[in-house]
Amino acid sequence: MITVETIDEQTFKVTVAGQSTTTHMVTVEPAYYQKLTGGLVPIEELVKRSFEFLLDRESNTSILTRFDLPVIGHYFPEYEGTISKKI
Repeated sequence: MITVETIDEQTFKVTVAGQSTTTHMVTVEPAYYQKLTGGLVPIEELVKRSFEFLLDRESNTSILTRFDLPVIGHYFPEYEGTISKKI
């Protein structure tokens, strides 16, 4: 289960409940949000879908505890294309 809590307009607290519950702080620049979604979904939905993407590839305990959303693409080059198609 993934819960996304807005801290401010660019910062989100994500809690992932699984075998272990983890908490992550994620930042998203407005320009990056627009690039991936075109503004078609709320920014919280982008964050949630990004965590779903990550959880398909690794456990929640392997996900960084604090990161900027574009960092995902450094580890998984298919991230931007995959997420954009799901929006």
